[in-house]
Amino acid sequence: MSKGKDQHIVPHSEGWAVKSEGASKATKVFDTQQKAIEKGREIAINQQSELLIHNQKGQIRERNSYGNDPRSSKG
Repeated sequence: MSKGKDQHIVPHSEGWAVKSEGASKATKVFDTQQKAIEKGREIAINQQSELLIHNQKGQIRERNSYGNDPRSSKG
């Protein structure tokens, strides 16, 4: 279980947004997905939570855990 709120990288009308789990508004909006991922990763590491990266259609394409990962190895 993660300590902080999971961070989502989601499509936004102005580019890509970093959004905390359950939040109604984006934490920050970026021009590129890569910039949003970098900020989201920084927040997830700080909060020991997960980073979920969505594609243009809003589907999760990648998930990274920076908290208590129950899996013994990454694959």
